[in-house]
Amino acid sequence: MLLAIDTGNTNTLFAVHDGKEWRAQWRSSTDMTKTADDYAVWLSTLMEINGLDLGQIDDCIISTVVPQSLFNQRNFARRYLKVEPFVVGENVELGVAVHITKPSEVGADRLVNAVGAHGSYEGALIVIDSGTATTFDIVGEDGSFEGGIIAPGINLSMKALHEAAAKLPRVAIQKPDQVIGKDTVAAMQSGVFWGYIDLIDGLVERIKAEYGKPMTVIATGGVASLFEGAARKIDHFDSDITIKGLRILYDRNITQAARELK
Repeated sequence: MLLAIDTGNTNTLFAVHDGKEWRAQWRSSTDMTKTADDYAVWLSTLMEINGLDLGQIDDCIISTVVPQSLFNQRNFARRYLKVEPFVVGENVELGVAVHITKPSEVGADRLVNAVGAHGSYEGALIVIDSGTATTFDIVGEDGSFEGGIIAPGINLSMKALHEAAAKLPRVAIQKPDQVIGKDTVAAMQSGVFWGYIDLIDGLVERIKAEYGKPMTVIATGGVASLFEGAARKIDHFDSDITIKGLRILYDRNITQAARELK
């Protein structure tokens, strides 16, 4: 079985694939102090609940935008899984072109999303990933990474509004019943929610106009479901884009490794 680990700034996703399907997924708050032993105890407990065993894992692939977490995750794979993990950005061949000025600056998560989206949808794509940041990434018809946009995430914006203004409370993000708020909480919710809807729809329109070709829009990420039914320009909501990309990259690289051994 394959263990895929996707570490974001806020959450870390662990997913197990048995060669045919994803058997289980778990999310944990990203914690740079978590040791290899911590990962082993936490993950083995969750796997046992799902009828799985840590000893069944025979390979691992890691994507991270938090370099400080990689050391302990790599040690976890070596010590408890007895494998040397594939790490996106280190020993993983992407198999796609990166058409930007400084390819080394692209976050591993964005590249993995591009691979996962291209493997699931046809034609040119816009992949919107809503997490700590909201990214809009352009994927060419051939799967190439063509660049994109990075904006603050919706939770980050709400947090900044609360922390910067003394009288504004911390409120939950949800779709308000009406645009015009009748109290402070409703006004904040409307501003952040509908502001992000128009951010998404407006930037998609601008991207399509500049790109000049038909494009399919895919939304993924931890808070993408908030926008379903509200954002008019999103064609598909797919929460598994990242792990799909990790699976594709693993298959691509394990096949290449096998060839090199021959």
